Amino acid sequence: MNKPRYIYFNSRDTFLRVSLSQIVWFSADKNYTFLQLLNGQKLVFTFSLQKMEQYLSEKLKKDASIFVRIGKSYIINLNYVHQIDIVKQKLHLFDPVTSKSFILEVSKEALKKLREIFINKPA
Repeated sequence: MNKPRYIYFNSRDTFLRVSLSQIVWFSADKNYTFLQLLNGQKLVFTFSLQKMEQYLSEKLKKDASIFVRIGKSYIINLNYVHQIDIVKQKLHLFDPVTSKSFILEVSKEALKKLREIFINKPA
């Protein structure tokens, strides 16, 4: 059985330990990054999505591969991708264990690139 992996966020005032399996997505809002957790909690960080992408890569090394940047606005956890609807520009994220479901509006180009990741992924 694999032990759970965590990522740590440390600021002047707080320390946060988050299980990678709880992270559904990160989203951008100018120079802020929002983190959506599986339990519904939403956290905010005072740095850009690009900085978050770099942080994930540096801290998680090979485990960072479960996260992928799609478009300008999101980094998603690939483990929760359920349906990619290019025509409606919707990405459905779903956790079968908790039955939690999320829908993100994403550009057609970003969804096409995401679909390619799954099509070209080894079985």
